[in-house]
Amino acid sequence: MHPLTEYPRPAMRRDSYENLNGLWQYAITASAQRPAAWDGEILVPYAPECRASGVGRTLQPGQWLHYHRFFAPPAGAGGRVLLHFGAVDYACAVQVNGHLVGGHRGGYWPFTLDITAQLNGTGRNSLWVAVQDPTGHGTQARGKQTLQPGGMFYPAQSGIWQTVWLERVPENYIQSLTVTPDYDARTVTVKAHTSAPGGAVNLWAVVRAGGVTIAEDWGSDDADQDGTVTLHISDEHFFPWSPDTPFLYDVTVGTTQGEEEQFDTVHSYFALRKWSCAPDARGVLRFCLNDKPILLNGLLDQGYWPEGLYTPPSDGAVVRELQTIKELGFNLLRKHAKIEPQRWYYHCDRLGLIVWQDFVSGGTLGGVTSGTAINALQEAGNKASRDMIAASYRTHVKINSMCIELIRQFYDETRSFRITGEMPGSYQFIDMSNAGIKEQPMGMSSDGVPLFRKPIFDLKIKAQKKNPYKNEIFTDTRDFQLAMER
Repeated sequence: MHPLTEYPRPAMRRDSYENLNGLWQYAITASAQRPAAWDGEILVPYAPECRASGVGRTLQPGQWLHYHRFFAPPAGAGGRVLLHFGAVDYACAVQVNGHLVGGHRGGYWPFTLDITAQLNGTGRNSLWVAVQDPTGHGTQARGKQTLQPGGMFYPAQSGIWQTVWLERVPENYIQSLTVTPDYDARTVTVKAHTSAPGGAVNLWAVVRAGGVTIAEDWGSDDADQDGTVTLHISDEHFFPWSPDTPFLYDVTVGTTQGEEEQFDTVHSYFALRKWSCAPDARGVLRFCLNDKPILLNGLLDQGYWPEGLYTPPSDGAVVRELQTIKELGFNLLRKHAKIEPQRWYYHCDRLGLIVWQDFVSGGTLGGVTSGTAINALQEAGNKASRDMIAASYRTHVKINSMCIELIRQFYDETRSFRITGEMPGSYQFIDMSNAGIKEQPMGMSSDGVPLFRKPIFDLKIKAQKKNPYKNEIFTDTRDFQLAMER
């Protein structure tokens, strides 16, 4: 049984792909140590709390949820083998063949581990994942999850809830891809960041419309680890995106360094569209798409499924739901207090649904909003992880730019920023030690996002190695390493 077999990352696809969804061994214990015996089987990627997992048990704060399975690396030889997790709620440590390969904190973010050095050279490698989830006992992002569901809150869910997968890549591979279309200039700029210096020299890119090549070009031979290619879209092939005509271009990007077997190629997509805000005849600001007023008519989307909680029963079920929303006459979804798997956003892109993305709420610390902001800063991880996350979600056509700016600028040391980009007037700051806000005047961001007279946080952060708010069960990945080594 292998649920959700589709490629999980449409905005950066490769040919190498090994899906690890399916039945794993599991156990719930009071210790971080590997269990002496397993409680049974769990269907990954469904949380143990939901019926679809086959478990039906709730992970309590302080308990450990353990997963185990054997796997074979993807076909081929050489290069690197990467292990991807779409999302694990809330924090985890990962071992391959008895060796700790890394960990992660943050229940809504994808993360990747290079496990090449830990493989044993056979088709039978051991994978062990240990998870903790404090749910209501911390400031971490959790949306509407609670251990005591009722009213507007839903049952908690824990552990692996998005696809787990492997891929084989060259030694120097494309680590992240940023695709930036410009509607007015009729261009698209692709930026690739490679895993090692020199990988982005003479980067190449091709744009296709309906399978026909319409633009191709090369990057600079002076590039190093970052390479950029800008391609022009001719008038003949200029097809603006809208809910009525959701046209997507395909783009392929590749490296050229080393022997041919060391080249890396990834596939993505983009749309040409422009968001702005302009006054109507009475001077009232109106949303505009591609310089034309648009009525945003949508629904609040909670993102819960009867059998799977956060996880859908199938990719087809997601498509059917989104198609029904379009058929009912809506053009927008506000994704509420949850970040979806990337395929959800892709289907919105191709079906013509605009997405307003909520920031996932967290626990209280001087108020829900400040707690939300602080936990996001703590969970974002290092700069490389942050940039990869931002690049992955930025590609999607219609996500509100406020969300993307916040993702991109998480946890920069002593850096001040506005989640809506450039805007006139006063700032609002949250400091890690003392939250506060100031009034935000009405205005517009540089990319046309309308701003209204209500708090939109700017953040001023000082990076800290440890979480200063110690009401969480653990503070960082090192805690897992120490626990698992005992």
